[in-house]
Parts: sequence; structure tokens; C-alpha cells
Amino acid sequence: MEPPAPLTQDDRDLLHYETRLTRPVAAKAAEFCADGRLRHVIFSGQLSPHLLDALAGTADRIRLLSQTRAGQDFLIGLAPHKRAMLYFTQPSTRTFLSFMAACQILGITCNEVRDPSTSSETKGETRFDSIRMFSSYFDLIIMRSPIARLAECCAYLMNDLEASGSRSVPIINAGSGADEHPTQALLDIYTLQRTFNFENPKDSPGAGKLEELRKQHGFEGLERGLAGKTYGFCGDICRGRTVRSLAMLLAAYPGVRLVFITPDHPRLRMRDDLRDRLRERGVAVVELDSFEAAIDGRPAIEQIDALYMTRVQKEHNEPGDAESLAAIDFSQYRLSMALVSRMKRYAPILHPFPRDQHFGEIPHEIDNDPRAMYFRQARNGMWIRAALLAHVLGLDVAAAPPGLGARI
Repeated sequence: MEPPAPLTQDDRDLLHYETRLTRPVAAKAAEFCADGRLRHVIFSGQLSPHLLDALAGTADRIRLLSQTRAGQDFLIGLAPHKRAMLYFTQPSTRTFLSFMAACQILGITCNEVRDPSTSSETKGETRFDSIRMFSSYFDLIIMRSPIARLAECCAYLMNDLEASGSRSVPIINAGSGADEHPTQALLDIYTLQRTFNFENPKDSPGAGKLEELRKQHGFEGLERGLAGKTYGFCGDICRGRTVRSLAMLLAAYPGVRLVFITPDHPRLRMRDDLRDRLRERGVAVVELDSFEAAIDGRPAIEQIDALYMTRVQKEHNEPGDAESLAAIDFSQYRLSMALVSRMKRYAPILHPFPRDQHFGEIPHEIDNDPRAMYFRQARNGMWIRAALLAHVLGLDVAAAPPGLGARI
């Protein structure tokens, strides 16, 4: 048996924070705040319903201002003195471009490192040295990494630097390993907030008015807001960090029920830690093996108020996974026009993207259904991430003179 490989400095840097990493989220959250606002955005547990409502209001204000030239000029003038580093060492299209666009809306100058092979890490520089170097040049670091908890460790590094009187900047987690993707969950929540306001027909599929849904379509008990609704998640529940982050955000709303539809396979079904965290919060958790499995005596596809589809994340497969996954009948975990026709007329279909054209979890013919909200969901990410950046940097979007924006 070969001896284990010696630890690298990167390994030792991560181990340095091990005792801090293993604490409950509630014990860590205060360390990532300053002056009454978020300083670092690392996990979804930092986002309370109150803060989510405030960020949604800011995002609505930004999209309102963006509809006029005068409003755009105001927004661009908010932070032309700020610089952001987008340190994305894991492949990304939507998250990267969404953050880039959000920065540009606020006038923030952006630079990027997307391939560590083009950086000094190829010369032996550690990741933490890279991060500290970026903090010398930039006012904000937005990072995406395949390494679990790296963003959290970098936030601790920044806090330690600040405590020693050295330069320190905010860290925004744009995806870290299979753990968390808090800003994806943020845009998912924002999409649900707009949907369940039942105000704008473009955001509320099937009907734009709550009274119409109640009186003409039989949804007498339907209320505005995210509370008291049944949310379905289908696909790769185990390795889907977006599922984990969104589920924990929804757990903060009273009366929600979370339904997880996935094959009974250890690489796909819900992990014990997420199940335990949800149940500790008193959330009703239902685990099913198909859309046809019953909830309250009716098929799940007919009972859910919102459906969050995901692809099978094959990039996280370990040796032997491909063979065991190939034996699964995945037809039960793909949407079809027939299934969508049985959904509630107001129930949005979300997807974090990218969708897998080979797996086909959402066929393209569903795109024209008014319940297919995933492209609007992606656009919402630009607005809510701009709102988040404004919050972290202390930019006063509300200071815009009245009359600059058109109607949302």
C-alpha cells in the first residue's frame, strides 16, 4: 500500500480553518456581517425572510430605474469607483455573466480569472495567496470554485486580515463545491416572490390576478407570498447545491412543504445532513420516487405549487457511479407536456440551468408554456445580484430622484 501523498500548502490552509468550518451556520453568520449588513455572502442561511424581502425591493427598484436612460445613468454612477474580481475557477456561463452584468449596472469595473492555468498558481502560488493578492487590487471578490468551503475559508482569511489591520474585502460565494450556491438560491427566491405576488402576468403564469385564480379556477385558499405552499424538487437532490441552498431558504417560511422526487440511489437521493437540518426547522419533508406518487391522495404533479427541476450532475460521478446510474429508469424524472398539463395553472417551473439536452429533464417544447419560468429566472439573477452587491457595498439605490423609472 502506497503512503498517502504529502499535504500541500493549499491543503494545510484549508485545515487551518477546520474548527471554524464545522460550527453550525447560526454560530458563524454574525462573523460575516458588519455595520448592520452582510459583508461576506457565503451560505443561504445568512438570508432571512426580512432580508430577502428587502433585497427583492431593491431589485425591483433597480429594474425600474433601468427602464429609462436617466435611471441607467443614476445606477451607473453609484459605484464607478469600485472594482470587482470575478475569480471563477469552475466552468460557468450564467452565474459569471449574471454577476458581470450586475456589476456593470452599478458602474463597477470588472476583471476576471477563469482559468488558474493562466495565473501564478501554475508557478506554485497558493489559492489563499491569490485571494490576498486580489484583495490588494479590488474592492470585492466574487468567486466560484469546485472546492467545497473554499469561499468560506477565504471569508475567514479576510476577517483575520481585517483584525490585524491589513486590507480586507468582501467575499461573495458564487458556488463552492457541492455545498452551497447562495446567490442562485437568492434569484430562485426572487423569482418565486414575483410569481406569488400575482401582480404581473409575465411573472405569474396562467393568470395575473389572484382573485381570478380564486374565483374562476377553484384555488379558494390561495394566498400571496411564499408561506404555506408545496415546493417540488426533482432530479439530482444529493449533489445539487442549488437544491440545498433553496430548500434551506424556503425552510424559513411558515407552513411550507418540501417534496423531493428522485430515484432511490445513494448518489441522487437527499443527504442525511440536509434532511436533518430541514426537520430541525420543523419543515414537512416528503420523499417520493416519481411524479405519480401520491401526496394527500393525489399525484404529486397535481399538488405542487412550484416545481424545481435539475439535471443529473454527472461531473460529480465517482468510479462505479456510471454503471449503477445506467440501470435506473430516468423516464420518471423528466417532464413532458402531458405532466405539465396536469400542474396547477399558476405553478412555475424553475431550473438552475444548464439543462442537459441528452438527459432531457425539460424538453424544449415546454419552453412556450406560461409556467416555464426558467429564462425569466435567469434574467432575475442579474437584478437580484445587483441588489445584493448594492447591499454589500452600502450603495443607496433608494436615493434616486422620483420619476426616473418607468413601470416595472
